[in-house]
Amino acid sequence: MDHGEGLSYRDAGVDIDAATEALRTIKSVVRRTYDENVLCDIGTFGAMYGFDKDAYDEPVLVSSVDSVGTKLKIAFAMDRHDTVGIDIVSHCVNDILVQGAKPLFFLDYIGSGKVVPQVIADVVKGLAAGCRYAGCALIGGEIAELHDMYLPGEYDLVGTIVGVVDRKKIVDGSRIQPGDAIIGLASSGLHTNGYSLARKICFDVAKLRCEDPMPGVGRTVGDALLEPHRSYSKPMLVLRRIVDVRGLAHITGGGITDNLPRILPEGTAAEIDLGTWETLPVFRFLQEAGRVADLEMLRTFNMGVGFIMVVPGDERDKALDALEQGGETAYEIGRVIEGDGAVHYKGSLRYGAPR
Repeated sequence: MDHGEGLSYRDAGVDIDAATEALRTIKSVVRRTYDENVLCDIGTFGAMYGFDKDAYDEPVLVSSVDSVGTKLKIAFAMDRHDTVGIDIVSHCVNDILVQGAKPLFFLDYIGSGKVVPQVIADVVKGLAAGCRYAGCALIGGEIAELHDMYLPGEYDLVGTIVGVVDRKKIVDGSRIQPGDAIIGLASSGLHTNGYSLARKICFDVAKLRCEDPMPGVGRTVGDALLEPHRSYSKPMLVLRRIVDVRGLAHITGGGITDNLPRILPEGTAAEIDLGTWETLPVFRFLQEAGRVADLEMLRTFNMGVGFIMVVPGDERDKALDALEQGGETAYEIGRVIEGDGAVHYKGSLRYGAPR
């Protein structure tokens, strides 16, 4: 039935053709993450993934969902969108690694006020790169154009991951005991946490722009803040075959202060020596420019330690050697003690020389 020159969906702010074009440009990128277990192509109503359950005595699925958060504000300001996809995949992957899970597949949600095909393509390239590194498939997602929900040029990015672990191999921290060694793996920067404070310091207090050099860091503000979140999937999946990993913690919002206690059994605590690793220059700038107290820094940022593992004291050297041979920067940062379930710091933050 013809109703003449009436309103269209585009008149209401939704461009279906742009969404279709975005989908067309990302198909080949996404397919490169597929393995033999992906049972459908892009565009189906539901994504399907099969895995060999016989490879596990009692397979347990482990899942996590998260968003990139206000780090996206930096991507918008720089009009650079190829790293935030890596961020969300790495964050979600690290969350399920803590339980000992192997990543299987990932799904994303991108909501925006206006779909710009090139922006979507750049975001998905980052998603695909993160999935390829972690060894999981990017099997589905949603591109939503919500004209009245987002400011022009902005979008939200959310991800969900599903992995698998054999029930008898779940890592839950229950076997952690006093005398165990606490090992930290180096972060690449802020990862995806603390950006509300970091942006306030950089842009409101220090009055810097994204293109300005960040003092003492040797990079621009934008480049330093957009440094992608590291994935620890490869070293962790290998290391668990070599040493007895009793506990794992992803150091996200809350820092070491709030995340490490999540895996400590009752009657134990953690003693962390702040002088055992060199904190990244970006954190020195943020602390000095914002006049932020040490304990506030340690509860807001990862301070250069993005992932923590707990191993028996007599396997400490074996773990550190294996990580070094795998190209990781790792530090023995403390030990498990008897106590109240909290993190107890000793020493002082150690920063490298300004650049």
